[in-house]
This record gives sequence, structure tokens and C-alpha cells, in this order.
Amino acid sequence: MTQSTRTVLRTQLNQALAALKDAWRVLRHRGPSQIQFWFIALVIGITAGFMALGFRKGIAALQALVYQTDDILFLHSFAEKLHWTWILAIPTVGGLVVGIILHRFTDDGRVRSVADVIEGSAISDGRVETKAGVASFFASLITLSTGGSTGREGPVVHMAGVISTWVCQRINADGITGRDLLGCAVAAAVSASFNAPIAGALFALEVVLRHFAVHAFAPIVIASVAGTVINRLAYGDVTEFVLDTPGSLQFYVELPAFLILGLICGLVSLLLMRSIFFAEDFGNHVQARLSLPRWLRPAVSGAMLGVLAVWFPHIIGVGYETTIRALTGDLVLTTAILFAVMKTVAVAITMGGRMGGGVFSPSLMIGALTGLAFGLIATGLLPSVSGTHTLYAFAGMGAVAAAVLGAPISTTLIVFELTGDWQIGLAVMVSVSMSTALASRLVDRSFFLTQLERRGVHLAAGPQAYLLAMLRAGAVMRPLGDPNTASREEVQEMIEQGLCVRASATLEAAMPYFDRDGITWLPVVVRDDDGVENPVGALYHVDALKAYNRALAATAAEEHS
Repeated sequence: MTQSTRTVLRTQLNQALAALKDAWRVLRHRGPSQIQFWFIALVIGITAGFMALGFRKGIAALQALVYQTDDILFLHSFAEKLHWTWILAIPTVGGLVVGIILHRFTDDGRVRSVADVIEGSAISDGRVETKAGVASFFASLITLSTGGSTGREGPVVHMAGVISTWVCQRINADGITGRDLLGCAVAAAVSASFNAPIAGALFALEVVLRHFAVHAFAPIVIASVAGTVINRLAYGDVTEFVLDTPGSLQFYVELPAFLILGLICGLVSLLLMRSIFFAEDFGNHVQARLSLPRWLRPAVSGAMLGVLAVWFPHIIGVGYETTIRALTGDLVLTTAILFAVMKTVAVAITMGGRMGGGVFSPSLMIGALTGLAFGLIATGLLPSVSGTHTLYAFAGMGAVAAAVLGAPISTTLIVFELTGDWQIGLAVMVSVSMSTALASRLVDRSFFLTQLERRGVHLAAGPQAYLLAMLRAGAVMRPLGDPNTASREEVQEMIEQGLCVRASATLEAAMPYFDRDGITWLPVVVRDDDGVENPVGALYHVDALKAYNRALAATAAEEHS
């Protein structure tokens, strides 16, 4: 062995020993705390998994009790045989109960869902509302059990956030830890609800945390696996949709058809989202015009659903029976189109009427119906170069759901996990990419982010847009008496000119003053019990910019750690 070879080996050995020493030092000094964090993440994951399982079983039990059926998977077929008065009365009474719950336990009568969890992750250190969240959970349980036309993912995601918030408050978790634990709870809830461990973990990262930081990946995966185990202990290792028809591309020449399907699904998802927002705005207008009590609004929506369900019982609940029929091709063209339209109307009525629930399951159903209708037309026009029309139903299911959620990665994977068919990958990926590319440009990235934008919470544009809303003028100002701040006389003079901002105001409200009025500092005031604005300090433009830059740097550090 030459001298140079021995030198190289000795250098590599020394580097390996140094790495082992560093690893031992990290394990000895930081290992216990890291292990403790992972243990907490596991406990949260198990708890959230059991919560999601209980929600699912609760819906099944209440639906069986209310509709007097043994097999809720075929609830729609059974509902066709019920007298119309029952079909009308059940969602009406359910809406009345929902309205009373929300009126009593929320300050605005609004159901909390995924959008509120995203907001809590971004600007509240991973915390969500607990009292309103629990009320929304039970309101959504009643909604889905009594004919509401929504999905179960929204309530379980927010309730998972309630669980992680409770833990974070007990351990006084910081922002990064709070967001990581929130992601763990959400991943476990989604996984337990749909038996989809991969998609559950990626949903938490892609939709809720909105980043793929390495430090968050391991605990979220642990929690997601825990949620999946809980689901499989109850339901076995089976997929959500048990299908007998395999999907496969017969010819690659079909891929352009899936590109077109993706564009159509993007428009369908836009129609679904816009119809929900229209129904919400219209409901607000009618409620204000008629002075309708807010506790009565869900009952009115329930009555409207009941009328619709008399002729179209497929709109009741989550809609698995209709989704399966679409995925197996057990519907003709006109029926698929009509069912998709009626389901869209029903979802808009349910959510516009503030009855509770999520949009993921309805988007799966509407997507499957859209894909089936497109597939029947495509295979009918070019039968010699086309595969099965059910493959288009699979692709459409993923394309609409991905565009609504703004989550192409996790939605693509959840379609695979819900069906157990991994041979349809090309078709689903092509359609999902086109639908999300189109829809994300016509709304604020997704249904959830558009909801927040309508409330004045600007998360769609990224941290540079919403971080200013997290910083208060009172926390950044220089107090009066500080040698580096303006004198009391100067402050008072500015106030008399109408230039001031309250200490509770955000930098988002304060920053326009600097650009508009060309000033370098702004008085900060506090209103006393008599309504008098008393000066307490001065907010300097340079200090505001420094605080904003620090917040941006901290966010970037978290997302890349």
C-alpha cells in the first residue's frame, strides 16, 4: 500500500470517527428532548386517529338510526324508497339542531374547517379555536348524518387541530413545535379517515404547513402511520373504494384526451368553488334582508336540501354509492352529467347555509361523474384507440379534487390509496396537473386559500403578504421617553394632523402611512375608557422593516430546516 493511499484512508477514518463523535454528542445532549417530542407526536397521532375513527363511526350510526337502514353505503338507494316527508324532514331538523349548536357555541355561527387550520398554522403558531372547533365537529357530525351534502375531512382536520392546540397550550410549545404537532394531528386524522398514510402525511405538509421541511417530516409520518393502523384495526387492510374494474392506458395516444379532461375538470372545480361562494354571499344577503336569525339559516338550507333530495337522493351525505357507480361505469351519460350538476347545487346549499362539512369527498364524487361523462363521449367518438371509460372517471376524480384543494401531490396519491390501483398513474397525473394549473390561476390557489382571502387573510401570496399582519405596532414601537424616539411634543403634533396608529394595529395597517405620507415615523396611541387617544410611543419605518425582515428570515429558516 502506497504512502498516499494510507494517508487517504487515515483521513477518511478520522472523518468517520469525528462524525460518530458528533452524532453521539447530539444524541446525548439533544436526543432525549427529540425522543420526547416524537413521543408527543405519536400520542397526538393516536388520539387524532381515534377521533377520526369515532367521527366516521358516529356518522354511520346516526345515519343508520335516522334513515333506518343497515347498510349506509347504499343509503341513496334506500332513501328512494322512503316517503317524501321523511326525506324532507330529516335534513330540516338536522339543520335546526346544527343552527342551535353553532349559535350557542360560536361567535359568528360559522363552521370551522380546513381553512381555519391553515390560518392557525400560518399566523397563530399552530393553534386553532377550541370551543368553536368542538362545536363545529358535532355540528358537522349531525349535518352528515341527516343528509348534508358535504364530506367528513373538514371536521376531522379541524378537530385534529383542536387536539394539537390543547397539547401545545399544556407544554407551552413555540411556533415551530406548534405547527409540527398540528401537522402530526392533521396527518393522523386524514390517514385514519381514508386509510391513506402517504397522502395523509403529504396533505399535512402540502396543504396545512405549506412546506416540506425535513424536521417536520419524520414526526408527521409517524403520526400518519399511527392513524392508518387505527383505521385498519377497525376496517381491515382494504381500500376506501373496492373496485373490480382495473384501469390501464390502452394506448399512449390517449394522453392528449386526459390533458383535455384536466382542463375541463379545472373549469368544473372552478364552478364548484364559485357556486359555494355565491351561495354563501346570497345567504348572507337574504339573512340580512329578512333579519333571519342565524340559528335558523342551517334549517332553511336543510329544507332546501330535502326538497332536492326528494327527486335526487344521491345528494344525501358523502355520496360513496354514486362515486362507486361512476368509477365502475354504472351510469349513462345523461345521468352522470345530471348527477354532477345536482351534487354541485347540493354542496353549495349545504356550505352556503353553514351546515358544516368538507369539500374533499364531494369533489371526488363530482370529479368521478365528470370524468365518466367525458370518458363515455371520448370512447364513443374514437373507440378504436380508446381504453375503458372508467379510467377517465378515475382521472376526473383526482383532477377536480386536486384543483379544489390546491394539492396536486397529496390528491394524486390519495386517489391511488383510495382505489388501490397504481396502474392509472399517468392518466391521473396528466389530468391533475392541467386542472390545478388552470384553477389556481382563476382563484387564490385553492378553495381554502380563497376562503381566507375573502376574510381578508392574505395567505395565498406567501409569507411576504401575511407576515405584516402578525406584527403589532405596539411590539415594534419605541416608547416615549426613549432617547432614540421623538419627543412628546412632536408626537402630539403628528396626532393633531391625523397621523397615528393604535398599538393594537398590525404593521399591515401601519406601513401604507410611510409610503403615502412620506414620513419616517408614526405616533402610536392607546385609547382609554373615555375614548381619548393617548400617545405611548413612535413606530419608525426602519424598525418596522427590520421586524418584517426578521420574520421573513425566521419563516425561511423553518421551511428549510
